[in-house]
Amino acid sequence: MGDLRFPIAKTLGNILVISSMGYQSRYILISELSSIDLNTIQMEAEIFELSEAVVKAKQKKSLSAKKIVRRAIEAIPKNFPTNPFSTIGYYRDYQLDKNRYINLNEAILEVYDQGFLELDQVTTRVRIYDYKLNYDFKRDLPAQQPYDYTGKSKTIDKSFLFNYGGNEFTILRIHDAIRNYKIDSYAFIHRLDTDLLKNHYFSKEPDTFMEDDALYAITFKKNYPGFRAHGRMFISKKSFAIHKMEYAVYDLSIRTVDKKQNKPDDNNNLLFKITTEYQKVDELMYLNYISFQNKFRLLLSPFMVTDIQLDLTNKCFNVTFNNEPNVRFAVSKDNYRIIYKGKKIVLNKIEFRNKKVILYPDLNFGEARNIFNELDKISTDEIFSPELLNFEFAKMRDLRGNYLNDGYYKQYTQFREFFVQQVNTQTNEPADTLYMKKDRPISKDQIIIKPLNFNNYWMNTPLKQ
Repeated sequence: MGDLRFPIAKTLGNILVISSMGYQSRYILISELSSIDLNTIQMEAEIFELSEAVVKAKQKKSLSAKKIVRRAIEAIPKNFPTNPFSTIGYYRDYQLDKNRYINLNEAILEVYDQGFLELDQVTTRVRIYDYKLNYDFKRDLPAQQPYDYTGKSKTIDKSFLFNYGGNEFTILRIHDAIRNYKIDSYAFIHRLDTDLLKNHYFSKEPDTFMEDDALYAITFKKNYPGFRAHGRMFISKKSFAIHKMEYAVYDLSIRTVDKKQNKPDDNNNLLFKITTEYQKVDELMYLNYISFQNKFRLLLSPFMVTDIQLDLTNKCFNVTFNNEPNVRFAVSKDNYRIIYKGKKIVLNKIEFRNKKVILYPDLNFGEARNIFNELDKISTDEIFSPELLNFEFAKMRDLRGNYLNDGYYKQYTQFREFFVQQVNTQTNEPADTLYMKKDRPISKDQIIIKPLNFNNYWMNTPLKQ
């Protein structure tokens, strides 16, 4: 099933309960586990014991897969909390470089949620109990840079990750389509309550279970031009509560080394995958675990654009390179192409300063003011959407003769995950300002405050390879 670690010294004498859909729960005395060696725990598949069937003249027609999902979505306000609650757990984000962990960041967070009737992005607040950059794993600085859809130094191929003005944990929560069932969550799912049913084909798999709750297992899929989307839901047969939802999108254009097409669901084709699991607490469903993974390409090149900034005062763009460009190429207007809302912006003049090139658009005062004010209103730490503003560079070389972006792309997998360790079903958020600032990274100028019971929580750091 997987590897995990937990603070055995803090819970010695307690019972460890391991449960998973479709398997018999295991109850293990922690005192019997080794604190030095790896412990292997086998799970056994559950076998349903069916009662004797009685044949009747009239049988109630079974629900179709689509009707089951519809009922589950309609039952969200009944099955999920509508009053304030909090979840405390372990957050981590990291990347995989050929199955090796890099850039691991970890935190203990408490999330104060006002309930499913409120807009999560607006009303939910978070406290940071602890945060660390884990230097036991390799730090890869180029892979840590923000996504760059202008210089193309770091991109998600054929897709775009919006940050909605939030940091990495905010991005993760936005991808919980169940919690955000009334807003646009992510591609192809969009609004769960209005778009899932009309955009996908549904089918049933054999029923499974979680503890004593029998579950429908529903698969759904949709083929888009060049893409395949595939998901699964596990839904209570009794209450229609959603226990788990998985969704993945694959790029069908990716080929094998010998130019053959991969299987549609081959992991090499994966663009992104989201897994959200809920648990029952006091008859309502609360988040247990969420994972969002996506692949991205990192351009490894000796000469590239490292930053593009707006200069609102002078109504120009500041383009910064990692190396000093050859001045002959840097000052040629023909080497720059700026597209704003699908229209080309003509350049008036170019200034060159060491590693920086300053581009002045040929716009009258009113045009420049309107464009730059609009860009300023929507600018964030992330680079602009290419549909809004796009930069193209041609024939650029640095002083060493390297051509711009004349390198190769390396693929990484990015993970963001949150594991809930405690659910407080009745809680009010503290009346102070000691909350995470959502518009900046967790690691940047945030307030960290440990509660008196901080030792009850732990960082479930991955086992080092």
